[in-house]
Amino acid sequence: MSAVRIEVDKERCVGAGMCALTAPDVFTQDDDGVSEVLPGAATAAGEHPMVKEAVRACPVGAVTLTGQ
Repeated sequence: MSAVRIEVDKERCVGAGMCALTAPDVFTQDDDGVSEVLPGAATAAGEHPMVKEAVRACPVGAVTLTGQ
């Protein structure tokens, strides 16, 4: 079984910030308002209780889980 990783498609992201509001210890927004995964959080995504909700909350589908 491979590790679950969280990724943000920066080309698709519109900066709505729903991921950062839902799971602020996993996501942040850069100076341009584009969401990004905090350092070290990408590989711990499967253990965080709100990551799947953050994926669902993204209005443009820019946040994805891989390796599930």
